[in-house]
Amino acid sequence: MTQRQMDVVIIGGGVIGASIAHFLAADPDWSGSVAVVERDPTFQDGSTARSAASIRQQFSTPENVRISLYGIDFLRNLSDHLSVDGEPPPDISLHEGGYLLLAATPEGETVLRDNHAIQQAEGADIALVTPDEIAARFPWMRVDDLRLGALGLSGEGWFDAFSLLQGFRRKAKSNGVEHIHGEVVGLTREGERITGVTLASGETISCGLVVNAAGPRSHLVAAMAGVDLPVRPRKRHVFVFTCPESTANSPLVTDPSGLYFRPEGDRFICGISPKDGESDPDCLDLLEDHSLFEEVHWPILAERVPAFESIRFAGAWAGHYSMNTVDANAILGPHPERPNMILANGFSGHGLQQSPAVGRGIAELIIHGTYKTLDLSRFAFGREPVIEKNVI
Repeated sequence: MTQRQMDVVIIGGGVIGASIAHFLAADPDWSGSVAVVERDPTFQDGSTARSAASIRQQFSTPENVRISLYGIDFLRNLSDHLSVDGEPPPDISLHEGGYLLLAATPEGETVLRDNHAIQQAEGADIALVTPDEIAARFPWMRVDDLRLGALGLSGEGWFDAFSLLQGFRRKAKSNGVEHIHGEVVGLTREGERITGVTLASGETISCGLVVNAAGPRSHLVAAMAGVDLPVRPRKRHVFVFTCPESTANSPLVTDPSGLYFRPEGDRFICGISPKDGESDPDCLDLLEDHSLFEEVHWPILAERVPAFESIRFAGAWAGHYSMNTVDANAILGPHPERPNMILANGFSGHGLQQSPAVGRGIAELIIHGTYKTLDLSRFAFGREPVIEKNVI
């Protein structure tokens, strides 16, 4: 079997890998070859297509705010980045409906106020709103137990994740990126360096550099290189429901319980992550547990929005967070023991919205050896934990 040779092999063709490939190939300072290897060319089981597909600036870490500020600018001006021969990219249906984060305790209020100061310093368009102001904007919401809210006035919302992925892939292909259908089963090493990628078909691809963008399977890829990566696949459910009563102009609402809901066309979607100490095992299956909706989600929904007492269940899906078990933030850049293996892993549910800035940053790192536009070095492997207070 003929062995291919590439300068860069990106393992994982979801939105992170696709973004990195795009930014690499589009950079005028890059003249090398790039291949993206993806095990599922339909992407139907991947984290990108199964995401809740939202973007926010409401983080507690300045770097995360900056990442999403670039992200929303990229999404607003997608045609400037991803048009091919004058043809615009797929429509991602960006809707800046905002996030509304709610606090019901003094501790929760303090977190919102502290985070708001950071967000304002970075230029994010976030307003603190009192319960009375929330009630005036959203009269269908119960507010008597609340102390404060934080509302994104612009720059936050939701969009079509799969269309963004296709836009990245289409543009990268037009710039010479090769997309390979295959599952990586081994990495070849010479000393500390990765020299090749082996596929399940038996084909090998020699390479100068490899990027681990394998999402929920990134720890398995890292293990092939003899590296223990603290990223594990964690299953998350998204439930769909309809409501016969009007809840006009609903943003994405994050309840103090941790449950979120937002509109999706004429329906709603909702979800919740396990709290600290609750069961959250490593998991790669996509089996749905509809009892969670009846037993966990619906009571919280009806308590916050009285109209949701009469909702109808309309479907569900499951997907995976690539959870960084150390601090729930991305791990970016070279591994210290494998200098030509670049990590882009552990986004813990934030990968889709962070993909434009991360793709640009990793491409800069590969081409120039350093971040040029946005310093992401705080997310290097082996760092001190980066405590992000707003993980949803």
